[in-house]
Amino acid sequence: MAEDSVEQAQRINLSTALATLELQEVGHATIRVEGADGVGELGASSADVFEGESIAMPHGRVFGGQVLAQALMAAGRTVLPEMPHRMPHSLHAYFMRPGDSDLPIRFAVERMRDGRSFSTRRVHALQHGRPILSMTASFQDPSDGLDHQVEAPDVPGPDELESIGDSYGAIDHPRAKYVATRPVDHRYVDGDIMMAPAPEQDGHQRVWFRTIAQLPHDQLTRCAVLAFASDYTPIDSMLRAHGLTWSEPGLTPATIDHTIWFHRPVDPGAWLLYDQESPSTRSGRGLMVGKVFTEEGVLVATIAQEAMVRIKPVG
Repeated sequence: MAEDSVEQAQRINLSTALATLELQEVGHATIRVEGADGVGELGASSADVFEGESIAMPHGRVFGGQVLAQALMAAGRTVLPEMPHRMPHSLHAYFMRPGDSDLPIRFAVERMRDGRSFSTRRVHALQHGRPILSMTASFQDPSDGLDHQVEAPDVPGPDELESIGDSYGAIDHPRAKYVATRPVDHRYVDGDIMMAPAPEQDGHQRVWFRTIAQLPHDQLTRCAVLAFASDYTPIDSMLRAHGLTWSEPGLTPATIDHTIWFHRPVDPGAWLLYDQESPSTRSGRGLMVGKVFTEEGVLVATIAQEAMVRIKPVG
């Protein structure tokens, strides 16, 4: 693909990704939790229900970052109209089943609590009447308090590194085209592992990323886009630790759970450094812990993800 064709495809994909965040409210449902024998009913509450479309994927499965971002948007839609300054500060999500990217997803949002400073929401993403993701998110009003952060690593800036789109845009291979036309520009400090293993098997990866175009100014959308983008590269660090690549025969990765703590306002339309490390892989699972910094070295988020990483015998 020519360079201008790659950029055009990236912009189209970003427009599609942002469009998936525009959820339609479709009604309400009742969530009821029954207690064990002798305990009684624990509670019943109404859930706001939203519906969103999916980005078409080559393998037909919903991209995890997409459903994560949509779930956060759905939760925010039940908070911001009444408390417009209350922004997400954390989310914890479990991916329970693969989603079908050809079908819409419904998001049932339970309003668990609205306090003086915090709001808590629980979201279930549903297809065929079954949850594909379950997420809890917390929102907080701005507040004064103690303020510190770790220092950002000293690495080459994004302008000194090659874009993943430029690296793979001219290669006639389905995965190369998919990587090159991501709606997020990635620039790997330590080199990517799409086709060749990392020279150092230390489970550490630093990658700059930003969306192809500028984003809306509202912070909820920007947090959702960060959630979207945060799911692209965590498994890389797990593969790096074992000298593996994304072209490994029999590789079957899948996200299990994902957590984000939002520390400070974020703009994924500007360059962000994702400093990742995999401290452990075992029992077919791998863990990544990452910190996200601005170009100025401001820590905006901390992320943790556990994923299934299995190598099936081939032949």
